[in-house]
Amino acid sequence: MGIIWTIVIGFIAGVIAKLVTPGKNEPSGFILTTILGIVGAFVASWLGQALGWYGPGEGAGLIGAVIGAVIVLLIWGAVAGRRGSRSV
Repeated sequence: MGIIWTIVIGFIAGVIAKLVTPGKNEPSGFILTTILGIVGAFVASWLGQALGWYGPGEGAGLIGAVIGAVIVLLIWGAVAGRRGSRSV
């Protein structure tokens, strides 16, 4: 149930993170935003467990997942910005 809960929370967190961090280099597709939100939720869960905030098998809550998703979206924007600025 922990992985399913993380995916559901990640889906919601991805949508919220997209609203919080708009930008031209951010992913515009709903599916990609959702996937990045789910990745953010997994990152927040892993980081929280590594820091001792969550016990084994516990996932990040909605706030932690949104923060993780925002971090992933900012990294995505930085990487996409570098790719777009290269001259061919």
